[in-house]
Amino acid sequence: MESNNQPADGTTPSVDLKALLEKFQLPGLDIAGLIEWQRKDMEALTEANRLAHAGVTALVERRNEILQETLAQWQAAIKDATGADGLARQAEAAKAGVEKALANFSELSELEAQARNNTWKVVQDRLLENLGNLQKLLQPK
Repeated sequence: MESNNQPADGTTPSVDLKALLEKFQLPGLDIAGLIEWQRKDMEALTEANRLAHAGVTALVERRNEILQETLAQWQAAIKDATGADGLARQAEAAKAGVEKALANFSELSELEAQARNNTWKVVQDRLLENLGNLQKLLQPK
């Protein structure tokens, strides 16, 4: 059985918010301002999503680069492991590998934090703007 609220093609019905609000005719309600408010909210969410996606993409790309670098270093270390001083070279390579792994972990953590902060800043700025708008709306005229 098909729902009366959903078009037959399965798409989401569009809602004319302005027409819906005008139907109620609430005195003193700035319909255009309310619609603009919602539009800005959607823009902020879209921008936050774009920044989150870009941050995750950069994080994954860098992680993959680090993995490739690490594999190349391991291959070189295994190749250098032969010979009289092979054990000493392996120990030095292991030490350098641990130091590099810690630096890589730090770099990835910083990338993740920056992506999170950029995304949150967009949402936070919009929330602050909404609070300012709400304060203006609640002031007696």
